[in-house]
Amino acid sequence: MDSLLSVDPRAIPAEGRKLAGALPAAMLELPADSGIHPTGPIEFQLKVFRDDDDLLLTGRLNAPFQLDCVRCLQPIEFIVDLDDYESAIPIENDQIIDLTNGIREDILLTLPSYPRCEDGNVSPHDCSAEGRFDPDSEDEQDCPAEDSNSGTWDALDQLKS
Repeated sequence: MDSLLSVDPRAIPAEGRKLAGALPAAMLELPADSGIHPTGPIEFQLKVFRDDDDLLLTGRLNAPFQLDCVRCLQPIEFIVDLDDYESAIPIENDQIIDLTNGIREDILLTLPSYPRCEDGNVSPHDCSAEGRFDPDSEDEQDCPAEDSNSGTWDALDQLKS
């Protein structure tokens, strides 16, 4: 991935430096079949400070997504809104620092691991597949009975003898 947002630590004044703008959603590098679909750019309003050996970031990140529900595969609207974003990045030999990877990771870590309809933070709703896979569900009748493979277990038990 190319550097989209870089900072030269030597060029940061004592009072810090403001950064604002938008990064393209493509910087997230998500596979098409991931179930995570960015629906707009990643907007940022950051203030960057230098603190001895670290670059300190504070501010806000915002990114809209459409996630696939893991139960019903219907789309869910989800907005990552990190109002109190903070990050510390070590400075090595006063080299230019790329902020893109850190921002990418922090946004992706905020997304739910197994998104469900009720996890959407724009318009959460009950999932149409709720309870469908519970053991007491009527849909379970399609599954074979537990003892239908008892002949297999009997054959394996004979091998132990």
